Amino acid sequence: MQKEKLLPSKLPYVGTTIFTVMSGLATREGAHNLSQGFPSFDCSPRLSELVSHYVKNGYNQYAPMSGVPAFRESLAEKTSRVYGVDYDPETEVTITSGATEAIFCAVTAVVYPGDEVIVLEPAYDSYVPAIDLNGGVAVYVTLDSPEFKIDWQRVKERISPKTKAIMVNTPHNPVGTVFSKEDLNALADLVRDTDIYIISDEVYEHIVFDGAVHHSMMTHPVLQERTFVCGSLGKTYHTTGWKIGYCLAPKALSKEFRRIHQYITFSTVTPMQYALADFLKLPEHYEQLGAFYQRKRDRFNEALKASRFRFTPSKGSFFQIVSYRAITDEYDYDLAIRLTKEIKVASVPVSVFYADKKDDKLLRFCFAKDDEILDKAGEILSKL
Repeated sequence: MQKEKLLPSKLPYVGTTIFTVMSGLATREGAHNLSQGFPSFDCSPRLSELVSHYVKNGYNQYAPMSGVPAFRESLAEKTSRVYGVDYDPETEVTITSGATEAIFCAVTAVVYPGDEVIVLEPAYDSYVPAIDLNGGVAVYVTLDSPEFKIDWQRVKERISPKTKAIMVNTPHNPVGTVFSKEDLNALADLVRDTDIYIISDEVYEHIVFDGAVHHSMMTHPVLQERTFVCGSLGKTYHTTGWKIGYCLAPKALSKEFRRIHQYITFSTVTPMQYALADFLKLPEHYEQLGAFYQRKRDRFNEALKASRFRFTPSKGSFFQIVSYRAITDEYDYDLAIRLTKEIKVASVPVSVFYADKKDDKLLRFCFAKDDEILDKAGEILSKL
């Protein structure tokens, strides 16, 4: 038998993403899946009806490369309404096949071989591969647990003449922190009068808690002019499987962004875009999202109070991280696997979000689940 020839890898350090690993294991083990970040409940029946309407009425061919005009207009109107920032739907709003594609296109648009990109870790796992595939160099600034506050002086010290971009994420996945107005000002002070771009992952923009406000990069004039704001309607409307994201960026940035986008997916699924264009005109659905998920967070956290896990309530996203130091000193990856197999509750080990797999004895649980699942998982975890 001829020996299989191995293809040299551009990402030799990358295996199967942790989300696929843990969701697959949860399925095989019949475990409660609090690992991968997707809701266990469906979208609004009204949104489903709108999709059905457009499918049945023939809106099933290619959408324009930059997105259905009505959808881009609705998104621009909603952005102006929420943030008081105006983007031209014709030249500054681009629809993508998920926020991951938007992030990749933004990185590809500005990063050339040898450029440095500052990454605040723990960081979502698609950021660094996008940098590497474009020949860039990730420069890490590690946020310290348990508060994970950004030390902007430390960020400043990592900036060099080769720095091309800084990647930010608020509300944060996996740790659930949110940027303050002071954070925006500090970041603006760092990049003012430079050619450094900002790539901002804001997919959980409407999921903030306890009266907090989402401070988008677009709301600061110094940041807005140099930022690719990457968002997701999948997180907002419980439709992660539709993979519909977007990028908001000034005209010059969007022009280069679209050069890349057109050769990755060209365009995104058509009937969903028309449906979302209509649905965005009903603001109550995203205005109530924070309160909806805060109830989920509080329910799960209440169930964990009787446990030996320790945590600070998440400030945003639909993730809660917990410390298990009082339970075991196991490596977090091993513990996540063991708990999925033995007690049938799946989580994500936080070490996977660090370049050196830093183990702070933390697990990430997704509370975007039905109440019965949260109650049962909390009950099981409290017995550890």
